[in-house]
Amino acid sequence: MMLSLSYNEVSEYVCRQLNNFFPDKKRIKSVQLNNFVKIALDRLNYCFSKVDNYRYNNGSEPIYNHLYSDHNIVFYWFLANTVWETSKDEQLSAKLYYLNKIMHGFDCMFDTGLPDIFLIFHGVGTMLGKASYGDYFVAMQGCTVGSNNGKYPVFGKGVSLTANSSVIGNCIIEDNCSISTGTLVFDRSMAQGEIAFINPASGLLEVKASRVSYAEQFFKHPYQ
Repeated sequence: MMLSLSYNEVSEYVCRQLNNFFPDKKRIKSVQLNNFVKIALDRLNYCFSKVDNYRYNNGSEPIYNHLYSDHNIVFYWFLANTVWETSKDEQLSAKLYYLNKIMHGFDCMFDTGLPDIFLIFHGVGTMLGKASYGDYFVAMQGCTVGSNNGKYPVFGKGVSLTANSSVIGNCIIEDNCSISTGTLVFDRSMAQGEIAFINPASGLLEVKASRVSYAEQFFKHPYQ
């Protein structure tokens, strides 16, 4: 993976951010993060290896730039989740989750089941709840995934939520579905390859078959 900082430098960089934003008595040392950072960057490498976009993959190897915020949204979530899954250190996991929220406006808890392959573009104001997510998931700014009466959505592969869209409640969203800008899908399902959008003339939700899903443009094909 092409890194803008070495593994140890990434650990030190994140450590300084944590201690700056959370100046409590639980000071973090970079050595505490080294193994977590290595695992999280390995997960990021696998995720970005599936991406077909020059900002994420130069064709021969994935790229991580610590100054590119959309890279960091994904990396910081992987890091928070890695800490939780490998150590159950709730305080450190919570700080990393909170750091991602402070820096990027991205709200997704460290124990949410995001997939191995996903992208978040722009990300500000996006909240992803504890749904079931498939690989090749894409979300943009202002998106919400949440529950209704304790029921969360279930997403297949290659689902995309474009800007300011929401999927709430008991929804089964099958593979390669797209949710258009400003669209709410509430307690209803979508068949494979459908697109949901608000008809500008009627203001009503419409769902119809789509030849190409929005998410497909960002990933190598076929999905593997």
